[in-house]
Amino acid sequence: MAEATPNVPLRKWREEKKLSRADFAQNINLSKNGLKHHLMCDEERVRRWEAGEVRWPREPYRLAITDVTGKSPEDLGFVPNRRGPKITTVDEGDSDLLRREFVGLTGAALFSAVVGTVEAPPKVGSDLEPLASVLVDYAAPANGPIDLGALSAAVVAAKQNYQACRYTQVTAALPGLLRTARAACTQLTGDDQLRAYVLSAEAHHVAASILLKQEDKGLAWLAADRSVQAAYASQSPLMIGSSSRIITHALMDGGHHRAATDATKAAAVRMQADMRDPTDDELSIYGSLLLRGSIAAAHSGERHNIAELLDEAADAGERLGHDGNHMWTAFGPNNVLCHRVNIALRLGDAGTAIDYARQVQIDQLPINERKATLLLDTSTAFLQCGKHEQALHVLRAAEQIAPEEVTGRAAAHRLIRDILATAPISVRREAREYAASLGVHA
Repeated sequence: MAEATPNVPLRKWREEKKLSRADFAQNINLSKNGLKHHLMCDEERVRRWEAGEVRWPREPYRLAITDVTGKSPEDLGFVPNRRGPKITTVDEGDSDLLRREFVGLTGAALFSAVVGTVEAPPKVGSDLEPLASVLVDYAAPANGPIDLGALSAAVVAAKQNYQACRYTQVTAALPGLLRTARAACTQLTGDDQLRAYVLSAEAHHVAASILLKQEDKGLAWLAADRSVQAAYASQSPLMIGSSSRIITHALMDGGHHRAATDATKAAAVRMQADMRDPTDDELSIYGSLLLRGSIAAAHSGERHNIAELLDEAADAGERLGHDGNHMWTAFGPNNVLCHRVNIALRLGDAGTAIDYARQVQIDQLPINERKATLLLDTSTAFLQCGKHEQALHVLRAAEQIAPEEVTGRAAAHRLIRDILATAPISVRREAREYAASLGVHA
């Protein structure tokens, strides 16, 4: 057997990009060729590549490596097989062996899912009662010391936890946070009060987002309205634009799609009129408003509005020039592509949705919530195309990135049931085991 020689160029490229082995493996799986060939790369496989234990990966992996890095395998230190002894590896094994590597895509977490050790998903609504009580409490808050710095830090934590899809954690923190924000708005004066209104708008925005994911339309609308009221009280145009996004989302969720489109377009026009030399924050809010409007227009099938809003959002993304998280928007060129995926799906064109999904550089998306949403949309698109194995594969990737986005949401459970109900015999057993591990039953 040939002696393994460490693959330094590959490791150096990965480290320069600040990617862990697990991150690099995930990018391989979600690349164009990764999805096409159902690749199941994991951290151990990357280690073997970098250790030189695999000199020349199988072709699908070589293609995916090029997708991710933009470099040829040779440029990354891989050596094509020539005459002479080879290093035998799992990359050169048969397809049956590879199919049994169910840990491949997502490592130990996927193993846990398959054998059923993942915690049961939260019961929808079971943890929302304290939040509901705060939202309907109109009594004057008790006087007491207000630490605006601590309140700001708590709002930042809530935003971060939401975007990381730690929904159970953020739901538990919201009641106390909303009470404190309300007290701050009541007791403080001057600039401190305006700052408190900004924080209240942000906190209620998070609450509305959580409630929309839990499909509680009534409470979501109440929280969204509170966010907008606080935004206007803050006198911050950026905050007003930001909160307009959540009110539009609430309108859509209530079936008021035309009103949602009109409201978003009006808010975007107001912002555009004030933008002379726009900042990254302004471009991000503006672009996010346009994207929200495009989704609302897609619900109504208004193709002219969809195209107009998407094109303007794409222009804002190009002007921004990167995928950032300014004003908690996760806006940028790849986010625009994510919305194109969702809209194509809503318009019944699953093939186009998959084509757009393959163009997204998922590692450039700054938050897990956006990554998971893209993967759930892509899974749905594969299902609509009758590609059940790919649908299940991508769904598992979404769970690995953001477990609560899959285990704790009714929409994700419906997707799992749809896969299970229509899966061919070749996929049905795996789908059934996976559904059971998450507590989802047909």
